[in-house]
Amino acid sequence: MDILTEVVASMRTGRPRSARTECRAPWGLRFPEGKGTGFHVVMSGTCWLVTPDGTSTALSPGDIVFLRDGAEHVLTDVPGSPVVEFAPVRADPSSPIGQITVDGPGARTSLLCGAYQLDREQPHPLIADLPDVIHLSPHRGRHPALRSAIDMLGAELEQPRPGSEGIVAELIDLLLLYILRAWYDDQPADATAGWAAALTDPAIAPALRAIHSAPGRRWTVEDLGESVGLSRAAFARRFTALVGEPPLAYLTRWRMTTAATLLRQSDTSIGSVGEQVGYGSEFAFAKAFKRAHGLPPGQYRRQLRPVA
Repeated sequence: MDILTEVVASMRTGRPRSARTECRAPWGLRFPEGKGTGFHVVMSGTCWLVTPDGTSTALSPGDIVFLRDGAEHVLTDVPGSPVVEFAPVRADPSSPIGQITVDGPGARTSLLCGAYQLDREQPHPLIADLPDVIHLSPHRGRHPALRSAIDMLGAELEQPRPGSEGIVAELIDLLLLYILRAWYDDQPADATAGWAAALTDPAIAPALRAIHSAPGRRWTVEDLGESVGLSRAAFARRFTALVGEPPLAYLTRWRMTTAATLLRQSDTSIGSVGEQVGYGSEFAFAKAFKRAHGLPPGQYRRQLRPVA
Protein backbone atom coordinates (compact mmCIF):
# COMPACT_ATOMS: atom_id res chain seq x y z
CA MET A 1 0.00 0.00 0.00
CA ASP A 2 1.46 3.38 -1.05
CA ILE A 3 1.01 5.53 2.04
CA LEU A 4 1.84 8.86 0.38
CA THR A 5 -0.67 8.31 -2.43
CA GLU A 6 -3.37 7.19 0.00
CA VAL A 7 -2.88 10.17 2.30
CA VAL A 8 -3.09 12.68 -0.56
CA ALA A 9 -6.17 10.94 -2.00
CA SER A 10 -7.87 10.95 1.40
CA MET A 11 -7.42 14.74 1.74
CA ARG A 12 -8.66 15.71 -1.73
CA THR A 13 -11.90 17.68 -1.77
CA GLY A 14 -11.91 18.77 -5.42
CA ARG A 15 -9.87 19.14 -8.60
CA PRO A 16 -6.76 21.32 -8.65
CA ARG A 17 -7.15 24.75 -10.21
CA SER A 18 -4.29 26.34 -12.10
CA ALA A 19 -3.43 29.13 -14.49
CA ARG A 20 -0.82 29.71 -17.11
CA THR A 21 0.74 33.05 -16.22
CA GLU A 22 2.66 35.23 -18.68
CA CYS A 23 4.28 38.39 -17.31
CA ARG A 24 6.67 41.02 -18.62
CA ALA A 25 8.61 43.21 -16.23
CA PRO A 26 7.82 45.17 -14.23
CA TRP A 27 5.12 43.01 -12.66
CA GLY A 28 3.82 41.60 -9.40
CA LEU A 29 0.93 39.28 -8.54
CA ARG A 30 -0.68 39.00 -5.12
CA PHE A 31 -2.17 35.58 -4.31
CA PRO A 32 -4.82 35.67 -1.57
CA GLU A 33 -4.99 33.08 1.17
CA GLY A 34 -6.57 29.90 -0.19
CA LYS A 35 -8.46 26.96 1.27
CA GLY A 36 -6.01 24.40 -0.09
CA THR A 37 -2.31 24.34 -0.85
CA GLY A 38 -0.71 26.60 -3.44
CA PHE A 39 1.99 25.80 -5.96
CA HIS A 40 4.02 27.59 -8.63
CA VAL A 41 6.28 26.24 -11.37
CA VAL A 42 8.65 28.62 -13.16
CA MET A 43 8.46 27.47 -16.78
CA SER A 44 10.81 30.19 -18.11
CA GLY A 45 12.36 33.42 -16.88
CA THR A 46 12.98 34.37 -13.28
CA CYS A 47 11.00 35.88 -10.40
CA TRP A 48 10.84 36.29 -6.64
CA LEU A 49 8.51 34.77 -4.05
CA VAL A 50 7.70 37.19 -1.22
CA THR A 51 5.90 35.78 1.83
CA PRO A 52 3.93 37.82 4.41
CA ASP A 53 6.88 37.90 6.81
CA GLY A 54 8.92 39.74 4.16
CA THR A 55 11.11 36.78 3.19
CA SER A 56 12.15 36.97 -0.48
CA THR A 57 13.22 33.86 -2.42
CA ALA A 58 14.74 34.01 -5.92
CA LEU A 59 13.24 31.51 -8.39
CA SER A 60 14.79 30.25 -11.63
CA PRO A 61 13.50 28.22 -14.61
CA GLY A 62 12.33 24.81 -13.41
CA ASP A 63 11.96 25.87 -9.78
CA ILE A 64 8.87 24.82 -7.84
CA VAL A 65 7.40 26.32 -4.70
CA PHE A 66 4.69 24.62 -2.67
CA LEU A 67 2.81 26.53 0.03
CA ARG A 68 1.38 24.00 2.47
CA ASP A 69 -1.39 26.20 3.88
CA GLY A 70 -2.11 28.33 0.82
CA ALA A 71 -0.91 31.43 2.67
CA GLU A 72 -1.12 34.86 1.05
CA HIS A 73 2.03 35.70 -0.93
CA VAL A 74 3.40 37.68 -3.88
CA LEU A 75 5.27 36.67 -7.02
CA THR A 76 7.14 39.50 -8.69
CA ASP A 77 9.94 40.19 -11.16
CA VAL A 78 11.80 42.02 -8.38
CA PRO A 79 10.67 42.96 -4.87
CA GLY A 80 9.04 46.38 -4.93
CA SER A 81 7.44 46.19 -8.40
CA PRO A 82 3.76 47.21 -8.75
CA VAL A 83 1.42 44.44 -7.61
CA VAL A 84 -2.03 43.44 -8.93
CA GLU A 85 -4.40 40.76 -7.69
CA PHE A 86 -4.11 37.30 -9.22
CA ALA A 87 -7.33 36.93 -11.22
CA PRO A 88 -7.02 34.39 -14.06
CA VAL A 89 -9.51 34.16 -16.93
CA ARG A 90 -11.03 30.80 -17.88
CA ALA A 91 -12.65 30.39 -21.28
CA ASP A 92 -14.44 27.31 -19.93
CA PRO A 93 -15.31 27.18 -16.20
CA SER A 94 -14.68 23.43 -16.20
CA SER A 95 -11.15 23.78 -17.57
CA PRO A 96 -8.30 22.99 -15.16
CA ILE A 97 -6.25 25.78 -16.75
CA GLY A 98 -6.85 29.53 -16.71
CA GLN A 99 -4.80 32.36 -18.16
CA ILE A 100 -3.44 35.62 -16.83
CA THR A 101 -1.20 38.08 -18.69
CA VAL A 102 0.62 41.12 -17.37
CA ASP A 103 2.11 43.29 -20.11
CA GLY A 104 5.27 45.32 -19.76
CA PRO A 105 8.38 46.39 -21.64
CA GLY A 106 10.81 44.09 -19.83
CA ALA A 107 11.86 40.48 -19.58
CA ARG A 108 9.26 37.70 -19.90
CA THR A 109 8.48 35.14 -17.21
CA SER A 110 6.16 32.19 -17.73
CA LEU A 111 4.67 30.32 -14.79
CA LEU A 112 2.13 27.68 -13.93
CA CYS A 113 0.30 28.75 -10.77
CA GLY A 114 -2.46 27.00 -8.91
CA ALA A 115 -3.88 25.29 -5.87
CA TYR A 116 -4.81 21.81 -4.74
CA GLN A 117 -8.09 21.48 -2.86
CA LEU A 118 -7.16 19.53 0.28
CA ASP A 119 -9.06 19.11 3.53
CA ARG A 120 -7.42 21.46 6.00
CA GLU A 121 -9.94 20.78 8.76
CA GLN A 122 -8.48 17.32 9.37
CA PRO A 123 -4.91 17.45 7.98
CA HIS A 124 -3.03 14.19 8.02
CA PRO A 125 0.19 14.51 10.07
CA LEU A 126 2.21 13.51 7.00
CA ILE A 127 1.11 16.80 5.38
CA ALA A 128 1.12 18.81 8.61
CA ASP A 129 4.75 17.77 9.12
CA LEU A 130 5.81 19.69 6.00
CA PRO A 131 7.34 23.20 6.23
CA ASP A 132 5.15 26.20 5.37
CA VAL A 133 7.02 26.65 2.07
CA ILE A 134 8.85 24.00 0.04
CA HIS A 135 11.31 25.23 -2.61
CA LEU A 136 12.62 22.62 -5.03
CA SER A 137 15.11 23.08 -7.88
CA PRO A 138 14.98 19.84 -9.90
CA HIS A 139 16.88 21.43 -12.81
CA ARG A 140 20.05 21.21 -10.69
CA GLY A 141 20.47 17.50 -11.32
CA ARG A 142 18.06 16.21 -8.68
CA HIS A 143 14.62 14.60 -8.95
CA PRO A 144 14.63 13.59 -12.64
CA ALA A 145 11.02 12.35 -12.51
CA LEU A 146 9.85 15.73 -11.23
CA ARG A 147 11.91 17.44 -13.91
CA SER A 148 10.32 15.24 -16.59
CA ALA A 149 6.81 16.08 -15.37
CA ILE A 150 7.61 19.79 -15.59
CA ASP A 151 9.02 19.37 -19.10
CA MET A 152 5.86 17.55 -20.21
CA LEU A 153 3.69 20.26 -18.68
CA GLY A 154 5.69 22.92 -20.48
CA ALA A 155 5.34 21.16 -23.82
CA GLU A 156 1.56 20.83 -23.50
CA LEU A 157 1.14 24.45 -22.42
CA GLU A 158 3.38 25.89 -25.13
CA GLN A 159 1.84 23.90 -27.98
CA PRO A 160 -1.64 22.62 -27.07
CA ARG A 161 -2.90 19.72 -29.15
CA PRO A 162 -5.99 17.50 -29.05
CA GLY A 163 -6.06 15.90 -25.61
CA SER A 164 -3.83 18.53 -24.00
CA GLU A 165 -6.42 19.62 -21.45
CA GLY A 166 -6.80 16.10 -20.07
CA ILE A 167 -3.05 15.53 -20.09
CA VAL A 168 -2.42 18.80 -18.26
CA ALA A 169 -5.02 17.94 -15.61
CA GLU A 170 -3.40 14.56 -14.97
CA LEU A 171 0.11 16.02 -14.87
CA ILE A 172 -0.94 18.67 -12.36
CA ASP A 173 -2.38 15.90 -10.16
CA LEU A 174 0.84 13.90 -10.45
CA LEU A 175 2.91 16.99 -9.72
CA LEU A 176 1.68 17.08 -6.12
CA LEU A 177 2.95 13.55 -5.47
CA TYR A 178 6.26 14.31 -7.18
CA ILE A 179 6.69 17.46 -5.07
CA LEU A 180 6.01 15.66 -1.80
CA ARG A 181 8.19 12.69 -2.72
CA ALA A 182 11.05 14.99 -3.74
CA TRP A 183 10.86 16.87 -0.45
CA TYR A 184 10.88 13.67 1.60
CA ASP A 185 13.77 12.33 -0.48
CA ASP A 186 15.73 15.49 0.31
CA GLN A 187 15.53 14.99 4.07
CA PRO A 188 18.66 13.76 5.85
CA ALA A 189 19.15 10.01 5.69
CA ASP A 190 19.86 9.97 9.43
CA ALA A 191 16.59 11.72 10.40
CA THR A 192 15.49 10.25 13.73
CA ALA A 193 11.90 11.49 13.97
CA GLY A 194 8.95 12.61 11.87
CA TRP A 195 7.33 11.23 8.78
CA ALA A 196 10.50 11.57 6.70
CA ALA A 197 11.97 8.88 8.95
CA ALA A 198 8.75 6.86 9.42
CA LEU A 199 8.23 6.31 5.69
CA THR A 200 11.62 4.61 5.34
CA ASP A 201 12.02 2.98 8.76
CA PRO A 202 12.43 -0.81 8.32
CA ALA A 203 9.96 -1.56 11.14
CA ILE A 204 7.52 1.36 11.17
CA ALA A 205 6.99 1.71 7.40
CA PRO A 206 5.70 -1.90 7.05
CA ALA A 207 3.44 -1.41 10.07
CA LEU A 208 1.97 1.74 8.54
CA ARG A 209 1.37 -0.10 5.29
CA ALA A 210 -0.41 -2.85 7.20
CA ILE A 211 -2.70 -0.34 8.92
CA HIS A 212 -3.45 1.43 5.65
CA SER A 213 -4.14 -1.79 3.77
CA ALA A 214 -6.57 -3.13 6.39
CA PRO A 215 -7.92 -0.35 8.64
CA GLY A 216 -10.91 -2.51 9.60
CA ARG A 217 -8.81 -5.32 11.08
CA ARG A 218 -8.83 -5.64 14.86
CA TRP A 219 -5.19 -4.68 15.22
CA THR A 220 -3.42 -4.79 18.55
CA VAL A 221 -0.04 -3.30 19.37
CA GLU A 222 1.23 -6.85 19.86
CA ASP A 223 0.05 -7.85 16.37
CA LEU A 224 1.75 -4.89 14.74
CA GLY A 225 4.95 -5.39 16.69
CA GLU A 226 5.11 -9.10 15.89
CA SER A 227 4.55 -8.39 12.19
CA VAL A 228 7.82 -6.41 12.10
CA GLY A 229 9.79 -8.48 14.60
CA LEU A 230 9.60 -6.19 17.63
CA SER A 231 8.21 -6.64 21.12
CA ARG A 232 5.05 -4.74 22.05
CA ALA A 233 6.93 -2.18 24.15
CA ALA A 234 9.79 -1.65 21.68
CA PHE A 235 7.38 -1.25 18.77
CA ALA A 236 5.15 1.19 20.65
CA ARG A 237 8.13 3.36 21.65
CA ARG A 238 9.58 3.40 18.15
CA PHE A 239 6.24 4.07 16.45
CA THR A 240 5.34 6.92 18.79
CA ALA A 241 8.79 8.51 18.48
CA LEU A 242 8.63 8.57 14.66
CA VAL A 243 4.93 9.08 13.89
CA GLY A 244 4.20 11.39 16.82
CA GLU A 245 1.35 9.38 18.34
CA PRO A 246 0.84 5.82 19.65
CA PRO A 247 -0.02 3.01 17.20
CA LEU A 248 -3.69 2.63 18.17
CA ALA A 249 -4.21 6.41 18.15
CA TYR A 250 -2.91 6.48 14.59
CA LEU A 251 -5.06 3.47 13.69
CA THR A 252 -8.14 5.36 14.90
CA ARG A 253 -7.07 8.47 13.00
CA TRP A 254 -6.70 6.51 9.75
CA ARG A 255 -10.02 4.72 10.29
CA MET A 256 -11.78 8.07 10.64
CA THR A 257 -9.93 9.48 7.62
CA THR A 258 -10.93 6.45 5.54
CA ALA A 259 -14.52 6.73 6.75
CA ALA A 260 -14.68 10.43 5.85
CA THR A 261 -13.42 9.66 2.34
CA LEU A 262 -16.05 6.94 1.88
CA LEU A 263 -18.81 9.27 3.11
CA ARG A 264 -17.72 12.03 0.72
CA GLN A 265 -17.08 9.92 -2.33
CA SER A 266 -19.52 6.99 -2.22
CA ASP A 267 -23.13 6.08 -1.46
CA THR A 268 -22.09 3.28 0.89
CA SER A 269 -24.44 3.06 3.86
CA ILE A 270 -23.24 4.47 7.15
CA GLY A 271 -23.38 1.04 8.78
CA SER A 272 -21.29 -0.47 5.99
CA VAL A 273 -18.75 2.36 6.23
CA GLY A 274 -18.44 1.62 9.94
CA GLU A 275 -17.89 -2.08 9.28
CA GLN A 276 -15.19 -1.34 6.70
CA VAL A 277 -13.20 0.65 9.25
CA GLY A 278 -13.54 -1.81 12.10
CA TYR A 279 -16.71 -0.95 14.04
CA GLY A 280 -19.18 -3.68 14.90
CA SER A 281 -22.15 -1.36 15.34
CA GLU A 282 -23.34 1.78 13.61
CA PHE A 283 -23.78 3.44 17.02
CA ALA A 284 -20.15 2.85 18.01
CA PHE A 285 -18.95 4.10 14.63
CA ALA A 286 -21.14 7.23 14.76
CA LYS A 287 -19.86 8.06 18.25
CA ALA A 288 -16.21 7.68 17.21
CA PHE A 289 -16.74 9.64 13.99
CA LYS A 290 -18.43 12.54 15.78
CA ARG A 291 -15.59 12.65 18.30
CA ALA A 292 -13.06 12.90 15.44
CA HIS A 293 -14.90 15.19 13.02
CA GLY A 294 -17.34 17.10 15.23
CA LEU A 295 -20.36 15.86 13.25
CA PRO A 296 -22.26 12.57 13.06
CA PRO A 297 -21.62 10.65 9.83
CA GLY A 298 -24.96 11.44 8.21
CA GLN A 299 -24.64 15.18 8.80
CA TYR A 300 -21.05 15.13 7.61
CA ARG A 301 -22.12 13.44 4.37
CA ARG A 302 -24.95 15.95 3.80
CA GLN A 303 -22.65 18.93 4.33
CA LEU A 304 -19.97 17.62 2.02
CA ARG A 305 -22.45 16.38 -0.60
CA PRO A 306 -25.32 18.88 -0.58
CA VAL A 307 -28.53 17.82 -2.29
CA ALA A 308 -29.20 19.79 -5.53
